[in-house]
Amino acid sequence: MATNSVSTTNLESAISTGLSITDNDLNDLIKIQGDLVRKLKAEKAPAEQIKEAVAKLVSLKQELAAHHLAVNGEATTTGGNKLLQCPRGTRDYHPGQMKIREEVFRIITDIFKQHGAETIDTPVMELTSLLTEKYGEDSKLIYELKDQGGAEQLALRYDLTVPFARYLAENGISSMKRYHIGKVYRRDNPKMTRGRYREFYQCDFDIAGDFDVMVADAECIKIVVEILDKLNLGQYQIFVNHRKLLDAVFAVCGVPDSHFRPISSAVDKLDKTPWPVVRNEMINEKGLAPEIADKIWSYVQMHGNADLINKLRTDAQLMSQKIATGALNDLETLFRYLSLYGVMDKITFDLKLARGLDYYTGVIFEAVLTKYQYDPQLGEDQVAVGSVAGGGRYDELVHKIDPRQRRVPCIGASIGVERIFAIKEHQMAESKIQTKTVETEIYVASAQKNLIEERMKLCGYLWANGFKVEMALKRNPKILDQLQYCEKNQVELCVIVGSSELEAGIVKIRVVNTREEFEIPRDQLAEQLRVYLNKVRQQLKESSSKTNSN
Repeated sequence: MATNSVSTTNLESAISTGLSITDNDLNDLIKIQGDLVRKLKAEKAPAEQIKEAVAKLVSLKQELAAHHLAVNGEATTTGGNKLLQCPRGTRDYHPGQMKIREEVFRIITDIFKQHGAETIDTPVMELTSLLTEKYGEDSKLIYELKDQGGAEQLALRYDLTVPFARYLAENGISSMKRYHIGKVYRRDNPKMTRGRYREFYQCDFDIAGDFDVMVADAECIKIVVEILDKLNLGQYQIFVNHRKLLDAVFAVCGVPDSHFRPISSAVDKLDKTPWPVVRNEMINEKGLAPEIADKIWSYVQMHGNADLINKLRTDAQLMSQKIATGALNDLETLFRYLSLYGVMDKITFDLKLARGLDYYTGVIFEAVLTKYQYDPQLGEDQVAVGSVAGGGRYDELVHKIDPRQRRVPCIGASIGVERIFAIKEHQMAESKIQTKTVETEIYVASAQKNLIEERMKLCGYLWANGFKVEMALKRNPKILDQLQYCEKNQVELCVIVGSSELEAGIVKIRVVNTREEFEIPRDQLAEQLRVYLNKVRQQLKESSSKTNSN
């Protein structure tokens, strides 16, 4: 290495003290660290040790890219080519991860449809003027697109709610139950281990229309319960509050009207930020008097079940606010309906729930997984995702957007699927269950040469009969390679083509899991394959149930 070369153990010290680090130094360190990662994986070292080594390797590569950019104005990899990596806050999804995503999407979509929703799609970009002033302090996170000389100023959509309101207004729709699954974009500081990205999917369910009080609100919360139960993510709690009740609390405490939304954003941080920090923000950044902040704290500490409504009704000062009376009546009705749906055991009435978006006007709610809440004492290396669903009522949003100023009351729920993906991936890793990433159920193989056309004819026949079928794309593949492919990809059955079987009008079938082989007549192939597929799947299901119970 060069004169100023350093070892992996003192690289951080060298960088922090300004020691000259050359590209050659970093390339050598990357090679050493890469060798270490491969060695640890080969030796099946503890996952935490491998993870730490990989993180160090990534850090070294990022340091090389930054160093080369500073010197030459161009990022490179160890081979001198341009650095290949996803932008910060985004990620690729491998086949195993995509299988999890597809299953999560299927469960969510089925429940949305069960409740009578129809789906729409909207562009990933909207007029900047539509998105501004809709998200409060979070408006700074909107991705504005560079002006290309046209008349329209555009930005990437921040969520699916404002585009839905625009859709209702533009098309003159006054009643709709819809779901929408699509990507949204936020110029946030990403924390991908905690499910916070810059590009991510949202799954929204919304009910638009002027209906009886709290009926639609109760259904949205019921849908969240159904989804979380079906996804089997562990214990969770849904926190519920009312924006007008929170506004009444602010009024009673002496918060100026103009400060309601900024203070609401501060209160919204209490689920992950200690009160002294939030209090300091209220006083020193947002201009509240200390006694006002302390009075707010006396209210937002309150939480409980439906009985808290009666306790708040004994507060004469709060009840002097008309909006507080209406909000508590709404919540009383909502909790009665949720009791009818059998989900009140999942509900906590929590006065510190604020949800920072400006467009909420009534009931708001947020679902949190008990097991995966963030613990500051554990640092960043933990599976902690915060809320996995949330929503609320936004009765004025369409009115603000619609040139005709029509009012279309709306209530919606959004499922935080990226955070759910993070948990499902963690659960799969813990279970050590191999994910089946291809849906192939039958593999057509041959042990002899020059049978590719027979394999192709058989594949064509099976495809025509509705089976999910594959074969090797080589003329003369090795039988061992074909069987290993079946085992690796958890294909249920292997149909083996041979000259003797062709002459006898029979087909040899191999059950991949047990390696049992048998023969069936060629003219009964489709019918018999369905029978054996059902039998194999039932056996696999029973085997899996026994494993899980143990």
